[in-house]
Amino acid sequence: MSQPRPSRRAAPVEPDELAVPVTWGRQTWLALLVTGLLIAAVIGSGLLINKALEPAVPSALAHCVTSTQIAPHEYLGPQPMCITGTQKLQANVNTSQGTVVIQLAPEVAPVTVNNFVVLAIHGFYNGLNFWKAEDWVVQGGDPRGDGRGGPGYNLPDETTVTPWGLGAVGMARVPGGAVNGSQFFIQKAAWPSPGPTAAYNRFGTVISGMDKVQLISSSDTITSITIKVS
Repeated sequence: MSQPRPSRRAAPVEPDELAVPVTWGRQTWLALLVTGLLIAAVIGSGLLINKALEPAVPSALAHCVTSTQIAPHEYLGPQPMCITGTQKLQANVNTSQGTVVIQLAPEVAPVTVNNFVVLAIHGFYNGLNFWKAEDWVVQGGDPRGDGRGGPGYNLPDETTVTPWGLGAVGMARVPGGAVNGSQFFIQKAAWPSPGPTAAYNRFGTVISGMDKVQLISSSDTITSITIKVS
């Protein structure tokens, strides 16, 4: 009795073994081109946004560097001097209420102005809130957001004869303590009696945007601070 002959039919092909010829037609190339352009546009816009968020540094201040930084808002010591008393310096404090323009006074408070400038051009103030907003003053520049923070160091007293008044800008200090290294305030009404009894390092005057200062509350923030030199 003869044995059954083995079948010569090919085994069935599984789906993942099917060979599909690739055809690179005109539509395929167009789709790839459009996809590539979209990816390039997204990457390019991201780079532009990152560039826009970087602090703008005037060429006259390009040599300004910070002291050794040991945390996002903390340094080992005061900032190195990099400005001169003859420079005309202006700070544009961009807030959630609008821009406040401050004419800085390096001729009367050089250390304080230098400190403010160096911190500003390196983005220290970006995103910090005005934790204090009272009838006569607004105060910001505290990385903790509760009035107890600073950059890790204090400033020396710089007493000036310039009277305090509407639009005056100075540095905060705790009663009996040293001048804070980053917290600044803007006077928006008369200083309550008996007035300042210690040095608050008046280092500037608001020349534009006092209407924005009057609107600032404790929920408002500093978007950025740009410095202009003339």
